[in-house]
Amino acid sequence: MLPSRRRLFTILAGAAGVLATESLLCSAMPQRTPQPIPSPNAPNQNFPPGLDGPDQKSGTDNKKIDPKTQEEIRTDIEKLYELASELKEQAGKANLNVTLPMSVVKNAQQIEKLAKKIKELSKG
Repeated sequence: MLPSRRRLFTILAGAAGVLATESLLCSAMPQRTPQPIPSPNAPNQNFPPGLDGPDQKSGTDNKKIDPKTQEEIRTDIEKLYELASELKEQAGKANLNVTLPMSVVKNAQQIEKLAKKIKELSKG
């Protein structure tokens, strides 16, 4: 019986040594956690939230509007205001439940064209 006890203790001591060595080796190795792949649509982490970065500036700082273009925009806006007032008067007089008069439709088309022109002029 003595040799079997000795053998059992030897096996237990060897197992304890293996476990102790494994835990020492594992603690000595640096633990690497997987890093997530950044999304191409994610905001840039180098800038505070709400800011898109130093390269993007507002359009008013970069461009000066030509005085001639400014005057053209002003006159077009005045004309747009007049056309819109006329449209409001025509719509008030007409019975809109039946059909729209052709003059109201043409006036609305002129307003739309003029608004697009002003938009393009203001873009530069």
